[in-house]
Amino acid sequence: MAELDTSGGGKKGGKVRTKKMSTRVDLTAMVDLAFLLITFFMLTTTLSKPQAMDVAMPDKDEKQQEQLDVADNRTMTVLLGSGNRLEWYMGSMEKPLEGPTVEGFGKNGIRKALIEKQKQVVGITGDPKKGLIVIIKPSDKSNYRNLVDILDEMKISNTQQYAIVDITAPEIELLKRDNIYN
Repeated sequence: MAELDTSGGGKKGGKVRTKKMSTRVDLTAMVDLAFLLITFFMLTTTLSKPQAMDVAMPDKDEKQQEQLDVADNRTMTVLLGSGNRLEWYMGSMEKPLEGPTVEGFGKNGIRKALIEKQKQVVGITGDPKKGLIVIIKPSDKSNYRNLVDILDEMKISNTQQYAIVDITAPEIELLKRDNIYN
């Protein structure tokens, strides 16, 4: 509670002085209220849940491995190398329709190429359901962040069909040739 101390002290001398008033504010109620509010907000807020991307992984059963025939003009292969760089080509590696091209991540890198190729594939096929298929092949020299970055690029560019596949020896040689496999 708030109190006023009106004691002027002892009498010294013969002069009459005005009484000095000192105030003292009791903050106990305000501290109690602050702790109640902190407790209330801690119990009622929802903590941010970690966001995860769903990735459907196939079974490792040898009997179920099937090869799907897809037109070369619909497939884009992305090879993840070292140094936060990647290389992509359209079609097959033996006879690429376009590329191989060395890119980086971001809006001026692979994202621009993904959006451009999606438009070309829809223009060729005439069916938005038959869009671009991206095959992602991380190498031993790429890191986990590169894989997460390319999956983010798939989400940003609205690529519906993509797969993560093991890289082959000729593709590693291609990365070595272009100094991306250091």
